[in-house]
Amino acid sequence: MSVAGTSTGPEGRDARGAAASGCTADDCRGLHPDQLPDGLVVADERGRVVGFNAAAERITALPAAEALGQPLERALPLEDLEGRRWWQLTDPYGGLSTRTRQPERNLLLPGGREVLVTARYVRAAPLGPVRRLVVGLRDTEARRRTERSHAELIATVAHELRSPLTSVKGFTATLLAKWERFTDDQKRLMLETVDADADRVTRLIAELLDISRIDSGRLEVRRQPVDIGAAVSRHIQAYVAAGQSAGRFLLRIEQPLPDLWADPDKIDQVLSNLLENAVRHGDGTVTIDITPTVSPREGEEAGTSVTVSDEGPGIPEESMNRVFTRFWRGSKRGGTGLGLYIVKGIVEAHGGTITVGRARGGGAEFRFTLPVCAPAYLA
Repeated sequence: MSVAGTSTGPEGRDARGAAASGCTADDCRGLHPDQLPDGLVVADERGRVVGFNAAAERITALPAAEALGQPLERALPLEDLEGRRWWQLTDPYGGLSTRTRQPERNLLLPGGREVLVTARYVRAAPLGPVRRLVVGLRDTEARRRTERSHAELIATVAHELRSPLTSVKGFTATLLAKWERFTDDQKRLMLETVDADADRVTRLIAELLDISRIDSGRLEVRRQPVDIGAAVSRHIQAYVAAGQSAGRFLLRIEQPLPDLWADPDKIDQVLSNLLENAVRHGDGTVTIDITPTVSPREGEEAGTSVTVSDEGPGIPEESMNRVFTRFWRGSKRGGTGLGLYIVKGIVEAHGGTITVGRARGGGAEFRFTLPVCAPAYLA
């Protein structure tokens, strides 16, 4: 792809890369404008396009060969949201001589497609004429997806909080106003309901905090020795104590397992989510296989895999790629749709991997693999 000039050899491409980015060949060694994630358009002192990288081609749907040498306003005919021609409005070459940049703003390409645009005015002297106009282009689709995700998160949180808080408020107000009218059994039932709803709110807040830490890359992992088999057994015993049949669970452990260093609380959270998902949304026997395997990390041979499968209807093929996204729900049997997103974040924070597929019995199968690792002070 041409970026600037007409040479097509390696030296020509290096020169074009330097020209397009406004730096010397030494400064730009190893970096080509086509490697940049954002669109880059460079115009010379006459307003003619001399640089047009691959991302700019993708965003504008205009081949670089057609853009190079064209006046900037023709190659990049931007309009503001009110339909005014942007380059005529800002007049980069004849406008204020003190101006050095254009802050990011939403503009429109032909056809009404929105794009985020920034500009840098390169002058030979502080108040001199513009020698280079460097324009950055960024597609708004990623930002729109983020905004939609935030809106969905707010809506989900509002919906999930409304029901338990309404219950808590209703029962506490009733008890305070009419305490003497209720029997001890009635009071206990209402207080147990309030307690359960308060736990539900607490879990939701904990999930939101986990999402915040995962998205910001601040999820801390405090590694300790973990007996993964014992951890799974504790969860199974809790389900049996809560009324599930012991025969519904099958735990198979392949020995010997490598020593596993992980955050026990977070691994418990992963196991809790996967087992709850299998019990709530699946049918038949829930099988948990724990096996030694190859580590997902380069340079490490040993790893541990945990596979949780059920005999339910499974996950439709078209939904497989959305299972670990926010708000995905496999059925209408409750839940916020945040659990598997958090599971994936925790596993990846440990340097592991997680996959979803179809079990032999037709149900869902989740498999996560963790490197054995070790804490820093033992490395």
